[in-house]
Amino acid sequence: MRARAPGKVILSGEHSVVYGAPALAVAIQKYTYVSFKPVTESKTINTLFAGISTGVHYPLHALSSLKDKLDHRFDQFIKGDLPVRGIMSQPDDLLVYAMTTLMHHLPVPGRVSSSSYLPMPGRLLSESDLPLGAGMGSSASAIAATLVLFEHLLEKPLALDQRFDMIRFCERLQHGRGSAIDAATVTYGGLNYVQAGKVTSVDQPLGQHWYWIFTGTPAVSTGECVQSVRGLYADDAELWNSFAAITRGLADCFSEVTASLNRHPQVDLVKENHRLLRRIGVVPESAADLVHAIEATGGAAKVSGAGAHRGEFGGLLVAYQPDNEAMLRTMSEFPRCTWGAIEEDTKGACYVGD
Repeated sequence: MRARAPGKVILSGEHSVVYGAPALAVAIQKYTYVSFKPVTESKTINTLFAGISTGVHYPLHALSSLKDKLDHRFDQFIKGDLPVRGIMSQPDDLLVYAMTTLMHHLPVPGRVSSSSYLPMPGRLLSESDLPLGAGMGSSASAIAATLVLFEHLLEKPLALDQRFDMIRFCERLQHGRGSAIDAATVTYGGLNYVQAGKVTSVDQPLGQHWYWIFTGTPAVSTGECVQSVRGLYADDAELWNSFAAITRGLADCFSEVTASLNRHPQVDLVKENHRLLRRIGVVPESAADLVHAIEATGGAAKVSGAGAHRGEFGGLLVAYQPDNEAMLRTMSEFPRCTWGAIEEDTKGACYVGD
């Protein structure tokens, strides 16, 4: 049994979405796959997540107490008594928490109380195309794939809006708050406009000339970076309004009228977005150098995701470059970066087979 969920790239609105501004993000054809293999003679859920952990054994009888413990730690984080990185003991906790949360939500036959656990033991495995800490939504993608997998296993599919809410709820353990952007893209697929937790699907496709670039894993987590920006700029309404105007402008670029014209207003909008992200201090110099090189050839680029307020690497960049050859030449000068054209996923999280 296997399910998958896409990653995402934020085109505009990272950080500002926290303060009520809109964000625009696209689901991409890079996936997290989660599979489950029943093991009837066992009394545990055994995890093995490629590139994340060497495996953890979770006794079935302890799943509910694990959920309660993680909920308590999150409450401690909210009170300021625990850093965000202290909520989970190991990365495996996140998917086991998602699985257990689903079990508590569903009316599972034979369950005698809300503390009852999964009806069968087995191995929970995952692998991913998404680099960790890159701002591509790897946490939400893994949660979404896990939920879809067990929805199928239990023959209890959630409505899409229910899945969206549950992904967002579970992801709060990773980042300190559940991202509506990440939850929207992995749930619905395609291009999504998100504001104040409300998701609007954009009917037009993303189109050509968009690229993702991974510059290296940031030294800080998304939660840490968001907290740092909040401490400095939370009350700067004019700043967040400027971000909002850029996001609305990019959304307008996907209208049929603009798409039919031989213009590229995206370049100026992405450039201005980069300037604002530099202002709030989340673009390391190595990322800024790459952005400058892309701008010098007629394109534009910016941090996509939280970025980093310290350290050498800024994680993911998104670029818009109408000249494909110029993009090839520029990226040949930055061989340490991985990159590619953005290919849009239109399905969102889905079951892919036994």
